Amino acid sequence: METVIVDAGPLVAYLKRDDQDHAGTTEVFLRLISPLLTCDAALGEAFFLLQPTHGGTEKLLALLERGLVLPRFDLAAELPAVGQLLRRYESVPMSLADACLVRLAELYRDAAVFTLDSDFRIYRKHRRQAIPLIYPA
Repeated sequence: METVIVDAGPLVAYLKRDDQDHAGTTEVFLRLISPLLTCDAALGEAFFLLQPTHGGTEKLLALLERGLVLPRFDLAAELPAVGQLLRRYESVPMSLADACLVRLAELYRDAAVFTLDSDFRIYRKHRRQAIPLIYPA
């Protein structure tokens, strides 16, 4: 079974009905088998972006409480690898959340990243390997 790592963008689009990517992300979410893995940095972005949305943060919290989305990244333990990624892609520039998700993809060999961020087409795991990506239609 493929492991799916979810970025902040799809979480926000899924929970925000007026988002331009809501229909596409909802379609993908319905096909995926949970739990979806993520990192605290991506969750921080999603919670921040959902603040203006009525009930948005509560819905994201519910996904976490129900175990449908799981934070599975230890930044303290992975800081050397994350630091290397941030330095390698500083010209993109790479966010902390993106670096953590790329590192998570390195740790889970069979993982695909569900994202709306085109920068993931540039990023490589283990310096050379393309990351399998899931984009909504």
